[in-house]
Amino acid sequence: MTFQPDDVDQRHLDAIADAEQVAYWLDGAHVPDTNSTLVRNESCDLCVVGGGYTGLWTAIIAKERDPSRDVVLIEAHAIGNAASGRNGGFMDASLTHGISNGLRHFPDDIEILEELGMKNLDEIEAALRRYGVDCDYERSGVIEVVAEHHPASYEKDLHEEYALMERLGHEVSWLDREQMQTEVSSPTYTSGLWDRNGCALVDPARLVWGLKATAERLGVRIYEDTKATAIERDGIGIMVTTPLGHIRAGKVALATNAFKPLLRRISNYIAPVYDYCMITEPLSESQLASIGWANRQGLSDNANQFHYYRLTSDNRILWGGYDAIYYWGGKVSTELESRPESWALLSQHFFQTFPQLEGLRFSHMWGGAIDTSSRFTVFWGRALGGRVAYALGYTGLGVAASRFGAATMLDLLHGRRSVATQTSIVRDKPWPFPPEPFRFLGIQATRWSLEREDRTGRRNLWLRGLDRIGLGFDS
Repeated sequence: MTFQPDDVDQRHLDAIADAEQVAYWLDGAHVPDTNSTLVRNESCDLCVVGGGYTGLWTAIIAKERDPSRDVVLIEAHAIGNAASGRNGGFMDASLTHGISNGLRHFPDDIEILEELGMKNLDEIEAALRRYGVDCDYERSGVIEVVAEHHPASYEKDLHEEYALMERLGHEVSWLDREQMQTEVSSPTYTSGLWDRNGCALVDPARLVWGLKATAERLGVRIYEDTKATAIERDGIGIMVTTPLGHIRAGKVALATNAFKPLLRRISNYIAPVYDYCMITEPLSESQLASIGWANRQGLSDNANQFHYYRLTSDNRILWGGYDAIYYWGGKVSTELESRPESWALLSQHFFQTFPQLEGLRFSHMWGGAIDTSSRFTVFWGRALGGRVAYALGYTGLGVAASRFGAATMLDLLHGRRSVATQTSIVRDKPWPFPPEPFRFLGIQATRWSLEREDRTGRRNLWLRGLDRIGLGFDS
């Protein structure tokens, strides 16, 4: 959709006028001190490159499996500075970007992948309790909402998803209009699918900082402001080069996600896509009562260009999504984290969904890059004689899946046969994205086609062609 300033009500522009352009989760005195920079040569058994969820879970699980293993983790900036500290905090059990996407790409393994996803979420919950990680964890589930402006076919598709989830043993409920309005009140809602146990909500920054503290207690050495600039074979091990030192490691785990990968072969498999969101000031008791939301579920729209939203512990509403912006050449930079036209559009959509909250203001708005793969799921691989492994491509649903990605990456790195390593999601790679200019043109054509489908309910020739070859693009 092309943004037109005249389409947005001035009141909704006023609602974002005073918002701080910083991630809400990262704004405050509770931000921990940054660790020192690596300024000397080091050696270790395992070097983890990247200090987000995947990297930290990799370090933690490596120490859990073998406490004597010497582990070093390096992060180019500060822990939690990127996606792991600025996402919406949806800890979804799905490993496949939703069950429908999983069925499309991994039909023979969908049952085991759903089981592995729920087991992974259960294990995260147990680990948070075991290590005392306080991140406002709430396992309240998530509702996928059908709105009145969605095509009629979208409700049919969602009902089929409900039947599939029920058949596979998920704790799900179908909500008709009245039941949906009882859960969360919006004049736009017509029905919804409530997955009662398959999603938790967290404060994402406090989660990543808690994982950092856990890793350090387990003996992991963490260096921040330490960018890996190159990796190469070094005898029987791997040499990781940083600006001020080298790390000689027996094995290396790469967890760099949307940032430029150290292995050139990975570049064709990911496209960094920018997502934007914002958060309101705390709701008053009367404002909260006007929308209900007593069960505090996460919510998302049942559309290609969807919104995701949830309550925080202090009863703010986080509201994000819809736009998914790819910049020419896969550019990633801090300047792209600001996009006023996306925030204006989100503000307009917010008050269309909750007109009873007119007058509410937004306190923070921000953006960040998501590592997207053509099948919308994490993928894995090995390099340099099997001594380097990687896991990336979560496409926005990595808060929980990152732990599964980390554990599976360690399985591959150490030759450990597991249930996960035998599945097609681990064995197979997604289709690579084409080079520029075809990548940019293809993504723009796909975004236009998805927006058209959301209006008409019809998939055009472009989308049907992508379906046939297993490619696509999702918000």
